Amino acid sequence: MTGEVAATLAVGRRLRGKVGSYKVLEQFTKDRDVWKAINENARQVVIKRAPPHLLSNEREILEIVQNHICVRQMIDIIESHSSLVLEYLDDNLLDVCSRKRLEGSDVKVVARTVLEALAVLHENGFVHTDIKPDNVLINHGNDATRFSRVALGDCGDVYRFNPNAGPLEESHVISAAIFRSPEAQLNLRWGPPTDIWSLGATLISLIFGGNWHIFSPANVPFDDEHYGFWVLVEQVRRFGPFNDSFEEIADAERLAICTGAIVYIQENQKWLPFSMSEDDELARPDRDFIAKMMKLDPRDRPTARELLQDAWLKL
Repeated sequence: MTGEVAATLAVGRRLRGKVGSYKVLEQFTKDRDVWKAINENARQVVIKRAPPHLLSNEREILEIVQNHICVRQMIDIIESHSSLVLEYLDDNLLDVCSRKRLEGSDVKVVARTVLEALAVLHENGFVHTDIKPDNVLINHGNDATRFSRVALGDCGDVYRFNPNAGPLEESHVISAAIFRSPEAQLNLRWGPPTDIWSLGATLISLIFGGNWHIFSPANVPFDDEHYGFWVLVEQVRRFGPFNDSFEEIADAERLAICTGAIVYIQENQKWLPFSMSEDDELARPDRDFIAKMMKLDPRDRPTARELLQDAWLKL
């Protein structure tokens, strides 16, 4: 697929959509079918190409959230090239935070924006499944306001959830492991609460900056076949142990994995409760707000709409 796109969406190629035409300028990365282009008015846009069934899913989602500025907007459709034309934004928060960590007010802007996006998605029956810093997009602001625009991007993996599914019904693997919720890590059925966990992990990364991620296991390579287990160990070490109620949604096999994580911590590490963190970068109100999102049992996490009413966002 990548080779086909590279041949078709060459630099300088002009494409016509339903509402405008676009000139391809450059490919964002060699491994993704995402390109920068300009329209007739020299306005920058993003052209994203994908297999038709995936593009159809993303198009459906973006049509539902059209005009919700908390989500990157779809501008046009290029059906002849199986492509979407999307709003262009300057940067993503993974790159931004690797250069300079966010101030407290910036973190709240990001939290509020992503929660608004998640509230819209969840209330329409969808889970984003891939909340992480590089999927939060920004336009740079000025000295008074660091960001003039924040939007949740990459709706290609948004998934319609079945609210009637049982907790032991297995789901496909989602998200990057270090942002994946415990229930998704254990391959239990997940739903909207998995996005809440991933946002909490994202906010922690944004507060500390420097590409530091709280659940990244030390000295374990990403391609280790047990990498997900070691992420789970870090999750339990910071936010565990599991409540007894977790037995209601996990079978014996999953509970054995959870027990294994606890035993490893007790024998080889020490507990590092996030709720007791005293780091200079982490103000107590920030810590308390994030801790609400990081409950190991997904049933204990607030909804996006409930979190939007939290006093922390109004401080």
